[in-house]
Amino acid sequence: MTLRVLRWAVIAICVVGIAGMIIGSIADNNNGVVVTFGLITAVSIIVLMAVATTARSLEARQMSAAGVDEALAEDIEARVQALVAAGADETSVRELVGKATRLHRGR
Repeated sequence: MTLRVLRWAVIAICVVGIAGMIIGSIADNNNGVVVTFGLITAVSIIVLMAVATTARSLEARQMSAAGVDEALAEDIEARVQALVAAGADETSVRELVGKATRLHRGR
């Protein structure tokens, strides 16, 4: 089940839950029906928040673990070494590469 399907399921549960709370309130059955529909709606929203947070965390881990392009990393390292051999300060060059990486990742 994808996150999109879960979102739509929770939206449907919320619509039914709100309707159930309204109908239960009109029927003056506040103790049973209204509370039951309210709890079901609240729990579905909490489950959606937990699943969405976990999914985003897992996606971030997978991207960071699987996102290494060895050929590109070797090319960058060769260019850094060429700049250092040409007289550039190695620490400054590596800091620049690190900042460019953070900029690309949006951090």
